[in-house]
Amino acid sequence: MASASLTARFKQSVTPASLRAYLAEFISTFFYVFAVVGSAMASRKLLPDAAADPSSLVIVAMANAFALSSAVYIAANASGGHVNPAVTFSMAVGGRINVPTALFYWISQMLASVMACIFLKVATVGQHVPTNTVAEEMTGFGASLIEGVMTFGLVYTVYAAGDPRRSSLSATGPLAVGLTAGAGVLAAGPFSGGSMNPASAFGSAVIAGRLKNQAVYWVGPLIGAAVAGFLYDNVVFPTEAPDSLRGVSGEVGV
Repeated sequence: MASASLTARFKQSVTPASLRAYLAEFISTFFYVFAVVGSAMASRKLLPDAAADPSSLVIVAMANAFALSSAVYIAANASGGHVNPAVTFSMAVGGRINVPTALFYWISQMLASVMACIFLKVATVGQHVPTNTVAEEMTGFGASLIEGVMTFGLVYTVYAAGDPRRSSLSATGPLAVGLTAGAGVLAAGPFSGGSMNPASAFGSAVIAGRLKNQAVYWVGPLIGAAVAGFLYDNVVFPTEAPDSLRGVSGEVGV
């Protein structure tokens, strides 16, 4: 019985609509990571001491907000515009998408992030690919808490922006999601890097060859995302049964 159920769910995850959703996630995540990591590389090239220059933080925050808003908007109708494994994890935990579909989303997002960072590395003739780092005075636990809180706010905004019971938000929903991400970078950038996106942190770390503290960018964001989804769907704004396959009709994500 369990085997038959798993097989049925897997078949749901390889339909033409699902394959288009994975491609949409790949394209939007590639664009997002390219813009965010690229902006960090650009600031390091233009500013003599980018790490200590506040304008560098503002540049990355703006790029994060603009790129995420656009990435969510272009993928929303096809995949829900998750663009973030933490959002996908929250949707899976809440039953909005099934587990096989969530795993395919993760593969698409992670591959897109790595490919975007490879492209930047090659196109800039081997320039250093910056990674999210934990401040020296911070502990990994503290940085994970910050990432978790920031991701909670981001995913909660995703749920609110995509709630079909609210008035139609059209492009305003993705913009709200992007602005939340930009605010998170401004608040957490100097302490943990302000990633809020495990795929983005993973892709840049793999290409830079620096995987230290990767748990910070997975544990905190995944827990924060799951809590945000649970509170929105079950406590603050209880919902009816979502779409059995992807739960992305009329929704936006990150």
